[in-house]
Amino acid sequence: MDGVRRLIALLVVALVGATVFGLSNGSSGLGVNGARVSGNTFRSELATISTTPILQCYLTALDPVDFGVGGGSQTMAASGAAAWTRLRVEGLSITQYVTSKLKFAPTAATLTEAESSLVSELTQAAAAAPKPCATFGTATAALTAMPTEMRNAEIEGQAASLYLVSKLNSTIPLTAKAIEAYYTSHTSDYDTLCVSVAIVPLTKTTAFATAQSGGESVADLAKQFSIDSSKTKGGAVGCFPPSNTSYASVRADVLSTALNTFDTTPQYINDNGTEEALFVAPTKRTVTPFAQAESAVLTDVQNQNASAANTEEEYILARAAIDVDPAFGQWALESTGPTVLVPSLPAKVDVTGNKSLTTSVTTYH
Repeated sequence: MDGVRRLIALLVVALVGATVFGLSNGSSGLGVNGARVSGNTFRSELATISTTPILQCYLTALDPVDFGVGGGSQTMAASGAAAWTRLRVEGLSITQYVTSKLKFAPTAATLTEAESSLVSELTQAAAAAPKPCATFGTATAALTAMPTEMRNAEIEGQAASLYLVSKLNSTIPLTAKAIEAYYTSHTSDYDTLCVSVAIVPLTKTTAFATAQSGGESVADLAKQFSIDSSKTKGGAVGCFPPSNTSYASVRADVLSTALNTFDTTPQYINDNGTEEALFVAPTKRTVTPFAQAESAVLTDVQNQNASAANTEEEYILARAAIDVDPAFGQWALESTGPTVLVPSLPAKVDVTGNKSLTTSVTTYH
């Protein structure tokens, strides 16, 4: 289950600004279906995140927003406050759902598995992030740096997410047998692809299309029209097995293109400051043995599971009774689904009459 990405971190929140999280000791915090995180507890979590580099690094790897200190020692950047509010709301929502609807009661073994999964997820996210987190410590150390209640909530949320994913009808188990069965029914998706390209000046794309419709071969088209160095080889740029890091993008480029033809609709690229048309043609497809394609198959299965999980998460959030203290974020429904927005700030003109950080009422479910 380590490969299953955590439901409560599927959607990235990209928010900017600064918000105060120390305004009122009596603030209500946030709640989901009766389960609450008090204002004091939530402010303590924000303070820990904003002043603990190892936590900031790993959380930013999961959700690339500013989790640092805002305009003063008792503030946090609004992007971080809203993002963490969202993650906590999502975690509570999923936990409440599987507890009440699916009668989930985590055991010590379940929580241990969830902690291991969470550490693995943080480690994988940090490995792919621009800023290395290893200089601050391990993902396990990042969990240890959390206040006890915060750490327990994250582990319980992970356990609930993993359980929910396992119960979805569309979920493919991450077992060797299930992954190989998926490969067997999608063998053509994992062909080793040999491709040729033609980078064509925009002024010549019409002539290129005319020559192709007239039956000119991929190699001849590349030699005649391409300005790429591969033109001397008829546009051939090599073969890409599923294990190649560029395989996913190459597969997407030629997914619906017939063998030994260029797609009639080009991509447009910036070539040293000049826009050019890029045409890609598959010239050979070879079945790849499962052993060589396994990592690509696993990634596809994980993505498919994540997509199903994301849909279920949106369903849960849309139907949950959620309230958020306006100091921490604004719960709202956007075109992309339920989310937490940065708190609205008072007008920059005369604000002496304002008694609230926000100028609009938070939307509740």
